Amino acid sequence: MIGSLTGLVDHAGKDEAIIDVGGVGYLVFASARTLDALPPAGSSVRLMIETHVREDHIHLYGFADRQERDWFRLLTTVQGVGARVALALLSVLTPDALATAIAAQDRAAIAQAEGIGPKLAARILNELRDKAGVIGGDPLAGDIAGGRLAAGTGAPQGATAEAISALVNLSYGRSEAFAAVNRAAGAAGEDATVEQLIPLALKDLSG
Repeated sequence: MIGSLTGLVDHAGKDEAIIDVGGVGYLVFASARTLDALPPAGSSVRLMIETHVREDHIHLYGFADRQERDWFRLLTTVQGVGARVALALLSVLTPDALATAIAAQDRAAIAQAEGIGPKLAARILNELRDKAGVIGGDPLAGDIAGGRLAAGTGAPQGATAEAISALVNLSYGRSEAFAAVNRAAGAAGEDATVEQLIPLALKDLSG
């Protein structure tokens, strides 16, 4: 089982790269985020690797960091999410943005990825809602994914829910509204009213 590769970038394409390790070229499938971060051809690189072994093939999936690899593993536990769909989602959302989208139950953000329709987006959000907090990353994203706004579910309640709804009605995306209100709630305290949260969140968004 291959856990990482360190070698020279031989070639980088739309969905994959070839990493030359001691004269052997390894074909590695990766997200757009990881491929964009690769150095020029001939340069040294190290990728985290997830190896999938099937009866008819062995595929290597490469990641710029451990956090992205862990999200790939988690996403592929969802029925209907294969390796390519997981990479497509990680191509449009960073790990921290993905954690926020799941906590916010932002179906539109998830459905941006190629191969993910409304039903699959809903399944991803439902199945990963209580699991996203186990993956490390940005402290704020961790607080959101861990359900700081509503213990156990990650779903906003009371004044926070009203504040998020108000910002969404002002044409802000659900994920960014969720994150801004979360930060506002952290600053204003647990007993903050919707009237206090909205101006703080708007200030956060404008900053």
